[in-house]
Amino acid sequence: MRIAIMGSGGLGGYFGARLVQGGADVHFVARGKHLEAMRRDGLRIQGPQPIHVPQVNATSDPAEIGVADVVMLCVKLWDTESAIEQIRPMVGPNTAIVSFQNGVLKDQYLRAAFDERQLMGGVGYVATTIGEPGVILQTGPMQRLLFGEFDGSRSARGEALLAACVAGGINAEFSDNILREIWQKYVFLVALSGTTTTMRKSLGPIRSNPQTRAFFIDVMREVVAVGRAHGVSLPEDYADIRMKFAEELPADMTASMHHDLERGNRLEVRWLSGGVVELGKAKGVPTPLNRAIADILALHAEGGSNA
Repeated sequence: MRIAIMGSGGLGGYFGARLVQGGADVHFVARGKHLEAMRRDGLRIQGPQPIHVPQVNATSDPAEIGVADVVMLCVKLWDTESAIEQIRPMVGPNTAIVSFQNGVLKDQYLRAAFDERQLMGGVGYVATTIGEPGVILQTGPMQRLLFGEFDGSRSARGEALLAACVAGGINAEFSDNILREIWQKYVFLVALSGTTTTMRKSLGPIRSNPQTRAFFIDVMREVVAVGRAHGVSLPEDYADIRMKFAEELPADMTASMHHDLERGNRLEVRWLSGGVVELGKAKGVPTPLNRAIADILALHAEGGSNA
């Protein structure tokens, strides 16, 4: 199976390395010093289960790869529009495009650019970052990919991707309700990213303080209300269910957006809490807490000297 990874950072680099280990024909699109290191030394995963893939197919030009069976979109959300244009040489009539990016707006952008029949939904769970060029640092044991057809069908392309993932040791699942899975991640991610970034604290202190704990839960409740208004089959008490999940996570857990703020990088807040506000307006659902998060982080959203 010929798989193209568009965006070879923490998520794309990690799962791409595992797919290579499993025998898939993987091609990475990367840039800068990270690309140079991958070409020279391969790709390393440091963490609970270290991996070294000594040789990888890596390029900055998707046209060099040609048409792929699957294109995995793993870039940061602010690069989505440019990535959509860049992946076109890799997309043929039978290519499946799967976004493993954060949020729920991502698939709207893909639907506007490609035939909807080429799209599959995707969700990725892994705590990683680029430790140094050519090295992905995994900071926790969790790693999981979920993907599926938006109509809930079992497709040959989905089964083939599942087999490639399993061969690489990825905890993967072919979901028959991928839209719900995307929103389930969105509920928790919006709260984790929004609170850790605005409060400049990890999950532990936030869930231990009664006031910030209540804020965390109420942020999730807003996302659940918006999702349900858009017809997503989330239980009404899903925020409370996710809070039980949050109790089991390490106290030092934080979000990639928190790391991006500390490093002066751009933030995904426009598509996370900002996306909740946008989608809430479309259905008349109030989202004051997510608007507060988006407003508080507005001056930091572009990174650089304002961060």
